[in-house]
Amino acid sequence: MAFFYFMNSYGWLFLLAVLMILVLFKAAVVVPNQSAYVVERLGKYHVVISAGFHLLVPFVDRIAYRRSLKEQVVDVPKQTCITRDNVSVDIDGVIYLQVITPEKSAYGIDDYEWGAIQLAQTALRSAIGKLELDKTFEERTKINQEVVDALDAATSPWGVKVLRYEIRDITPPKTVMEAMEKQMRAEREKRAAIAQSEGEMQSRINLAEGSKQAAIAESEGKKQSMINQAEGEAAQIRTVAEATAKGLYIVGEQLGNDAVAAAQLRLAEAYISEFGKLAKTGNSLIIPANVADAAGMLAAMTRIVNPGHGLSKDPQKA
Repeated sequence: MAFFYFMNSYGWLFLLAVLMILVLFKAAVVVPNQSAYVVERLGKYHVVISAGFHLLVPFVDRIAYRRSLKEQVVDVPKQTCITRDNVSVDIDGVIYLQVITPEKSAYGIDDYEWGAIQLAQTALRSAIGKLELDKTFEERTKINQEVVDALDAATSPWGVKVLRYEIRDITPPKTVMEAMEKQMRAEREKRAAIAQSEGEMQSRINLAEGSKQAAIAESEGKKQSMINQAEGEAAQIRTVAEATAKGLYIVGEQLGNDAVAAAQLRLAEAYISEFGKLAKTGNSLIIPANVADAAGMLAAMTRIVNPGHGLSKDPQKA
């Protein structure tokens, strides 16, 4: 009886407390940082609440959508694309996107992530179809930018910003991979052969240039040697001639300034000397009959000497 009395007296207070707790639970909302909640009032869009504490009208307002404002990474499944030269390649990638307008992302499309994935695959197939297989590896940056531009224009009404798209992997067929490896191997061998031939050519050029310089240096040395030898012989001849002329001059002075007599004396000395050498040898020679006539020979040589150009001058002053 006491329990029923308590319930009749304080039961309504208990129910009121429970109702207040339920109302407070429904009305009080705490939004985390970098998040946004889309609130509907009686089934119609009302407001977007950001990070912090908020009070809603119980049983009238409700949180319809919860959106993260952080940058999101969405995986794009692998798909088969056909290049311009009709080669099938498997390509997968990653989309980086961010919700900019929460209410548009809630009411503009049913699932913006799924929609972005589908658009990325479509744009990627279109971009790959414009390029040949070799270019797909070289122009990844261009392909990524083309996909981002296509996605950004399409997702703008959804309140979503596509920040970037990255191709993760490009996998050609096995036969194409083998052909590419053979081509790369042949290209490397070609470059190696070219480098070797250029090295050999440069080596031959260097050797030829060295031989040329050595030949030039050797010829210059021979030339200088011949010049020096000729100059030495000329100096020797000149010295002998000057000494001979001086001797004849002195002899001519001793003979009364008679140049012809001096020349005859010199010729007689030379004649007797050479004739004496003939006598020492055992050779058979045909010689004139009067070869022993020194006087006749001197007379003949005297006629050659021009008395007008005798040794009347000092050879040092000539």
